[in-house]
Amino acid sequence: MSILIYAESAEGKLKKVAFELASYAKKVANSLGTTVTALTFNSTDTSELSKYGVDKVLKVNDTKLAQFNAKAYADVIQQAAKKESTKVVLLSSTTDSTYLASLVAVALEAGYASNVVGLPISTSPFQVKRTAFSNKAFNITEINTDIKVLGLAKNSFGIIETSTSLTEEDFTPTLSDNDFNIKIESTEKVSGKVAIADADIVVSGGRGLKGPENWGLIEDLASVLGAATACSKPVSDLGWRPHGEHVGQTGKPVAANLYIAVGISGAIQHIAGINSSKVKVVINTDPEAPFFKVADYGIVGDAFEVVPQLIEKLKVFKGQ
Repeated sequence: MSILIYAESAEGKLKKVAFELASYAKKVANSLGTTVTALTFNSTDTSELSKYGVDKVLKVNDTKLAQFNAKAYADVIQQAAKKESTKVVLLSSTTDSTYLASLVAVALEAGYASNVVGLPISTSPFQVKRTAFSNKAFNITEINTDIKVLGLAKNSFGIIETSTSLTEEDFTPTLSDNDFNIKIESTEKVSGKVAIADADIVVSGGRGLKGPENWGLIEDLASVLGAATACSKPVSDLGWRPHGEHVGQTGKPVAANLYIAVGISGAIQHIAGINSSKVKVVINTDPEAPFFKVADYGIVGDAFEVVPQLIEKLKVFKGQ
């Protein structure tokens, strides 16, 4: 009756969220007196999961599943859960896993709690703490179904090393044509940059940059910090940056350890989408910008003067 986690990967390499999920699962497994099983899709090396408490890996290797397919992946997770007699299935809160969660819950006739931010408050009854109202509040959710599906909010638990003895097992699920009703025509990938979803630090720019020709300011700051670059909705709507970099409630949600907003006033939709970030820094010429009300640190000043100085200071600091 092990806990089952879906360990996400990209191009065969496990993502950081997989290790956070494993760390969380180990703590839950300890409280339930059980073990942790991870399910992977076409991952080349799963041994690292042993560092974070995973006892067993079910490895699925199938070219049909080379690209993410929510329906097919959910079907495989459901089969793995039944094989392992799982009572708790854990997913991340990435875009892919959010698509998956409801399908997995329906297939397993399970209750589902998204945006979980802590270990279960109680296991009998089973209660978890979640964010609500675009991260403006918390609620306590009780799941009464036999099987539970949880979506762990990114960066809400952290990565904790707990070494275990890992066993690996090839898992060959039954796939049907109905699993592949949706055909993926093309996939756009950003290469050579830190992905927003995996980034610990995100540097985001808004209309305060005045034009796409000034975007180098954002890229230079991101480069020295090892950060991902992002933008506000108006910037992507104007065509300055691709829509894949748009973060906020209507774009990609961000839960980074550090979020730096440059020239972004802070519309409520943007704030809602990045509010889970642990430390928020804003640089803006307008002292009345809404972003200052939610920021941990704020600089009132011209980005074209502040950011270059910040970059130089960071270079000196890193050199030390």
